[in-house]
Amino acid sequence: MKIAVVGTGYVGLVVGACLAETGNDVTCVDKDEAKVRLLRKARVPIYEPGLTELVGKNTAEGRLTFTTQLPKAIKGAQVVFIAVGTPQGEDGSADLQHVMAVAKQIGKAMDGYQVIVNKSTVPVGTAEKVRAVIRRETTHPFSVVSNPEFLKQGAAVDDFMKPDRVVIGAEDPRGAEMMVALYQPFTRTGAPIMVMDCASAELSKYAANALLATRISFMNEIANVCEVFGADVDRVRQAVGSDRRIGTSFLFPGVGYGGSCFPKDVKALVRFSADRQYDFKVLKAVEAVNESQKRVLVTKMQAHLGSLKGKTIAVWGLAFKPKTDDMREAPAIPIIQALIEKGAKVQVYDPEATKAAKLIFGTKVHYATKSYDALRGADALAIITEWHEFREPDFPRMRKLMKTPVIFDGRNIYQPQHMKAHGFTYHSIGR
Repeated sequence: MKIAVVGTGYVGLVVGACLAETGNDVTCVDKDEAKVRLLRKARVPIYEPGLTELVGKNTAEGRLTFTTQLPKAIKGAQVVFIAVGTPQGEDGSADLQHVMAVAKQIGKAMDGYQVIVNKSTVPVGTAEKVRAVIRRETTHPFSVVSNPEFLKQGAAVDDFMKPDRVVIGAEDPRGAEMMVALYQPFTRTGAPIMVMDCASAELSKYAANALLATRISFMNEIANVCEVFGADVDRVRQAVGSDRRIGTSFLFPGVGYGGSCFPKDVKALVRFSADRQYDFKVLKAVEAVNESQKRVLVTKMQAHLGSLKGKTIAVWGLAFKPKTDDMREAPAIPIIQALIEKGAKVQVYDPEATKAAKLIFGTKVHYATKSYDALRGADALAIITEWHEFREPDFPRMRKLMKTPVIFDGRNIYQPQHMKAHGFTYHSIGR
């Protein structure tokens, strides 16, 4: 098929590259001329494992192209994906101005029947709004489809190429049939393609992310209760996860969730539910727990070190999760800001997120180029993101570099007995 993808952010670029990989002719559109120039050279501005290689291969083979001209990309396209940002408004709602602007442009440029796909995460009812905007601009027939993305940062390419499921919201058979045909190459191993109404499809993405966020906040509460009673959250987690009704995913306690999806989607679901006079009490509690959990590590530091003024704190991990350079809503941000406010000197290291961190903290922290360099003269180490390279470090070397061998582990990547054997004072979550 001939495909157009409007937006070359995290979602749009993955969608475009993966669809090109199965032989489709894909044109990605972005209004940022500098970004388009980079992408034409197969230089990907975000860190996502496997994406640079995929973009380079399909660009070289002519299946993936980039342009700033939306009408040019739309002409002759059978399917057009809208994958622009839906930033969070001050009231927690999703801002749809970019989606609607693109819909209007598509309507004006349309030259025949097309399937218009909402790939951006949008509130329930957006498909109908997009349909109304396009209908005002064209007399050509078209279908509007909701096709929410379920891509995990750090594994987005694999998630698209080998999905757990594909959700398609469509109100007419023609649009649904084209979308099923487009996704069949990705579901040959049996993953279901679920065709439903647009409202159900739109809500599916929010429901999935909100449920995962709820599991995280619930386990963080259990971890805090474990500390009160002297229990071990790892043992509790294993016992709970062994129940087949529950499973083991998203039961690891820590310093809270972040990223571009969970915080935004939870807030948006609360907001658009409130617009229909529904008070989503559970998700309000999920948000409150997540915000308080981000302060737990600093509270532990103060309890052990006393005043943090003049103390040197090393920080390993800045991105909101491993295998990404994304710091949107990252727990590292409020933690480091609190340390700075309390007068600590902060030395940070992250394998990929240093550039993003500099935009946030500027010169307020020291940026180490290697993990061990961040430890020099440190009164304590705080681990915020569980990158693989932190799992089995050289502990004797760490002790020599640090002023005092104290670790505050916000991700429970080490075992307390092992840390004691290595001579460290060790604080973790719920143990």
